[in-house]
Amino acid sequence: MTAADTTPGTQPRLVEVEEFFADPGFIVPSLSPDGSRIAYLAPHRGRRNIWVRGVEQSHDDAVPVTADTRRGITTYYWTDDPRWLLYLQDTDGNEDWHLYRVDLDDPSAAAVDLTPLGPGSRVFGVEPLPSVPGNVLVTMNPQVERIDVHRVDVATGEVVLHHHEADPLAATLLDRSGAPAFRVETEEDGTVVISGIDRATGAPRLLRRMGGAEYPLSVQPQQVTPDGDGLLVGSYRDGDDLQLVRIDRETGDETVVAAVEGRSLDIMGIMAPGVLPPAVYTHRGTGEPIAARFVDDRPHIEVLDPEFAAVYAELATLSDGVLGTVSSDMSGRRWIATFTHDREPGVSWFYDHATGERRRLFQPFPDLDPADMAPMRAVRFPARDGLELRGYLTLPVGVEPRNLPTVLLVHGGPWSQDYWIYNPEVQLLANRGYAVLQVNYRGSLGYGRRYLTAAVGEYGRAMQDDLYDGLDWAVAQGYTDPDRVAISGVSYGGYAALRAITVTPDRFAAAVDYVGVSDLVAALRALPPFTRRYNANSWYRYLGDPDVPEQEAELTARSPITMVDRIRTPLLVAQGANDVRVPQAQSDRIVASLRERGVPVEYLLAQDEGHGFENEDNRLRLYRAIERHLATHLGGRSAPTPRHSPPGTSHPASADGAAR
Repeated sequence: MTAADTTPGTQPRLVEVEEFFADPGFIVPSLSPDGSRIAYLAPHRGRRNIWVRGVEQSHDDAVPVTADTRRGITTYYWTDDPRWLLYLQDTDGNEDWHLYRVDLDDPSAAAVDLTPLGPGSRVFGVEPLPSVPGNVLVTMNPQVERIDVHRVDVATGEVVLHHHEADPLAATLLDRSGAPAFRVETEEDGTVVISGIDRATGAPRLLRRMGGAEYPLSVQPQQVTPDGDGLLVGSYRDGDDLQLVRIDRETGDETVVAAVEGRSLDIMGIMAPGVLPPAVYTHRGTGEPIAARFVDDRPHIEVLDPEFAAVYAELATLSDGVLGTVSSDMSGRRWIATFTHDREPGVSWFYDHATGERRRLFQPFPDLDPADMAPMRAVRFPARDGLELRGYLTLPVGVEPRNLPTVLLVHGGPWSQDYWIYNPEVQLLANRGYAVLQVNYRGSLGYGRRYLTAAVGEYGRAMQDDLYDGLDWAVAQGYTDPDRVAISGVSYGGYAALRAITVTPDRFAAAVDYVGVSDLVAALRALPPFTRRYNANSWYRYLGDPDVPEQEAELTARSPITMVDRIRTPLLVAQGANDVRVPQAQSDRIVASLRERGVPVEYLLAQDEGHGFENEDNRLRLYRAIERHLATHLGGRSAPTPRHSPPGTSHPASADGAAR
């Protein structure tokens, strides 16, 4: 693929917001266990639904097997019975996930809720159970403060308690037969304890005690080997890089399975299993690890299995991107692979290793020309305390890369990362003429133990300074016009945007707060008390404890909600009414304060969303608003506003949520 030219010249066409943010025509493809059918997500009845077609068929032959009109579907599962397919769905973004069954023999029939749980209960995970055909294991909490594993008969809907977890914050990991194999728990001080389960007595035996702050999301991954004798986890061992290791069930000995000098295992896949690339790729039939993914300027794939090496060599010829997700039949003959790429979103390929057949299945956004997209360039620069920071700079195509209006785009988490991938928000901004700087501030995943733990106690402090240091670097390099800078972010990134315009209000010409946290004390006190040990290495270690008066005072001082009167930067706020992480009341308070003082603010409140806008109509409304907001205050390009909003679109609202 020819790289886009960022030297001065003709700018690419003004790509419509719909082309970036409409529901994709084809994503999250997977093969049926026998390799005869393909399932994937595509638009149907105005929402993202599941479609199924024969492996030799086209989309014209496909059948939509779900018909959700309220909220798009993201996660689904094949079963060992070719009649049934499963998927997860919540209600308007409230994150109370239920498991539904679809009858592929009668796709017009209504989906069946296999987990009719009450408010506050949800499905946490779904796993196959090869030892009991027709059943799956579902981790859920019918009793809110008890998270147990249940066996669900897919055909009949019968639910049976399979494993009771006496400690709701411990995780008993099961082998392929469904028997307990390992136990992972977090102690009061944050130490992660890994025990092996004795096959005869069922008693746990201590194997390893691991770290603390370097595991804010606990030890990840946690994957029992197919024989049940080992546990694959990410471990820093005695160094700085996160490695994939095997812990022996009997001896506790630790053996390195995959390690790359100077690179850490990429554990981002735990955020959305089956949707994001995994840390460990496994053979569908045997469960054996076949490859591992590591963080780098471009992600790095380390092949572990000699048989998969031959498959990978062929897959790698299909794209100049990096292998993303893979799905195969049980034999490992037929494969579907997606690829991560900065300018070509989510292209998927079919490959038959026995015949050598290969064909491009679909491009999710067929109207987008990669030549119009802007390359992401990995950058490094020093923080004020000497830590080498990592990030990405995307420059608009066809524009001289000097003194550009710039958007400092801050990722959420904070235990997450920006990485080399097609990002529609980045591409929209670059297409409108903005430089886009993404800083992987300290505390971001993927850059080693020291980089991660440098953020302990630095929420809103050094983590925030890293953003400013990145911006100073971009100005010093001549890329950025310091008088035309906006800061924008989602979740933690929204917090960073609010923090920036309360502490340094003259530095930014505009800001976007997208479901951002504004009250740190309230956010921490909203954590269920019984989860305190589990959160010891994350929220309490990195932010502080609101039950300690001195730390509560510090948290209050770093909360934008207490400094709203300092904001004078034009602000766009986007909020989901059903957000369980950032309650609407926080955004309401900020907007009300700004309106009382006459500070320019636009408020997008979506009644059918939670922590982020999933539905297409809301996304389009949001990014049209961002486009207008930045064009007004930074002077970038913008497309004409559509005469009519699509049905169901959220509207700018007052602080009480009433549309105006």
